[in-house]
Amino acid sequence: MMPAHKTAGALGALVITAALALTGCSGSGSSSASGSGDKQIKNVTQADIDKAMNTPTTLTLWAWLPDLQKEVDLFEKKYPKIKVNLVNTTDATRSYTKVRAALKAGKGAPDVTQIGYDYIGSFKQTNSLLDLTPYGGKELAGDYVDWVWNQVADSKGVWAIPQDSGPLGTLYRDDLFRKAGLDGAPATWDDFAKAAEQVKSKTGAYITNLPGNDMPQIISLFWQAGAKPFSYDGDKTVGIDLPGDVEKKVMSYWQDLIKKDLVSTDADFTDEFYQGLSRDKYASWLVAAWGPVFLQGTAKDTAGKWRAGKIPQWQAGQDVSGNWGGSSNAVLASSQNPIAAYQLAKFINHDPESTLKLANEQFLFPTKKATLEDPKFTGQAGEFYGGQKVNQFFSDVSKTVDKDFAWLPFMDYANTSFNDTLGKAISEKGDLVAGLSQWQDDLVSYAKRQGFTVK
Repeated sequence: MMPAHKTAGALGALVITAALALTGCSGSGSSSASGSGDKQIKNVTQADIDKAMNTPTTLTLWAWLPDLQKEVDLFEKKYPKIKVNLVNTTDATRSYTKVRAALKAGKGAPDVTQIGYDYIGSFKQTNSLLDLTPYGGKELAGDYVDWVWNQVADSKGVWAIPQDSGPLGTLYRDDLFRKAGLDGAPATWDDFAKAAEQVKSKTGAYITNLPGNDMPQIISLFWQAGAKPFSYDGDKTVGIDLPGDVEKKVMSYWQDLIKKDLVSTDADFTDEFYQGLSRDKYASWLVAAWGPVFLQGTAKDTAGKWRAGKIPQWQAGQDVSGNWGGSSNAVLASSQNPIAAYQLAKFINHDPESTLKLANEQFLFPTKKATLEDPKFTGQAGEFYGGQKVNQFFSDVSKTVDKDFAWLPFMDYANTSFNDTLGKAISEKGDLVAGLSQWQDDLVSYAKRQGFTVK
């Protein structure tokens, strides 16, 4: 799905709209014998599962994804004794706030909730997530793309089931690129800088836009460059290294393009941004795999002019991408029906029919290998992209995402801090490297105030 931060809900609704334009606490039921309060639990047996799934039970599922009822209906058809109360939480930010409030109150929390990969750590830090290992979670590891699985599992447990992701690529205007003398997406960032001059000179367009209000996009560029700005030990130690050599290299690169007026710094997902995509202001968009469907609704008058290409590489011959966005379904430790709750999270994101619906009807980019290889997903050729099989393209890109990337257990604060530091520097075309240092200092100060040890 789209980034699981403050724009996630709006993006989700817009993606669904674009696509259509084109074509709590557990309720009634008995508690499982393998409840979360049983510290002696080792492994759930098939007999345990059979008993739980044949016991009248009501589960509550919170998610901001529209139309998830389709997948819930499939689950209820397979398990008629289990009823699911689906609650749409509107967007990620509101969802997290509601979940935390319910957990703090000790009542009203869902059994299963949607969580972005970058927020899993914050819920682990408060011991709010059920370790899915005894319920069979670890057995699913090989069914998902490796780097995605690393987002939901660590040496201490399995904390969620992957739902969607956002491997990074380039959507570019083939007509504007050709007018500038370019044949396809630039292979390296050096090529991209040269192409920026050609595009501006020959077409008057910016080669792309770098927003100052979208931390996840900037982090995806760090990820693609091999940076490791954050770490978390799952307890009280965090690592924060934003002014690292790689991050400085990335920001210095964009600083130069901004200074030369070859890249715009418009806030993204605003009217001005949408118009820029539609009216030839931006010749490309460095975006995740959820971008192609989004773009079709946002810039429908440019149909047939766009193509998908790989993200530029820092070294010639490399083939590595980053990730922007994505979410999972986690079972809360407070659930009184953990077996059934796990089976729900698993079914939605593992059942072949369910995952294909998520991909083809709700336009979430898959994380399960079988779905990524399914011709019903990869075989679609989009007229908007000149007949290119964009799903197949991004399925291949997904295999190249750097497997090792971690988050802080307070990414909500990191996002707010970004907007006031590095994001502000980008928007105001200021000193981006200085903005990195300001962001670093603020996060370190915050972490210490919260009782964390900072590496």
